[in-house]
Amino acid sequence: MSSSLRIALAIVVFELIFPAHVSTARAQQKPFTSDQTQIVDTISTIFVAARTDDVAKFDSVIASDFYIFDGGTRFNGDTIMSFIKAQHAAGRRYEWNVTEQEVHVSCNTAWIAYTNKGSITDASGTMNQKWLESAFLEKQAGSWKIVFMHSTRVPTQPQETHGK
Repeated sequence: MSSSLRIALAIVVFELIFPAHVSTARAQQKPFTSDQTQIVDTISTIFVAARTDDVAKFDSVIASDFYIFDGGTRFNGDTIMSFIKAQHAAGRRYEWNVTEQEVHVSCNTAWIAYTNKGSITDASGTMNQKWLESAFLEKQAGSWKIVFMHSTRVPTQPQETHGK
């Protein structure tokens, strides 16, 4: 096979394959539906409410039977907000951000899995932190409410010590 024929064949194969990869990438990055966007916003709202000790806002996005597993403990809405308020009173601040979210909706129920990328700040400084989290939500009276959440802190990598 001649060199020019090989090049022509390679170009044809490339043109046949490349559009398939582009359409596959687009399919994986399709925009969220309205419900999916509302679900992400609901999770973000719970973090804004907790960061500012806004119990009314927190209660507006959780179901009446809400609970969360965090740090090996089960909390309901009142106990998690009391815990966070006590952390704030002790000088500890949290930054939470919903990233890498994956949202699944089935009728009036949904679940979301995401990486919470943020930080914890106290008198010793600020430490970047990640949590792997998920939540189950129900659509109640037209609004998404968080029924259950689970949070697992990703261990931070130890600092390298040089010279040892």
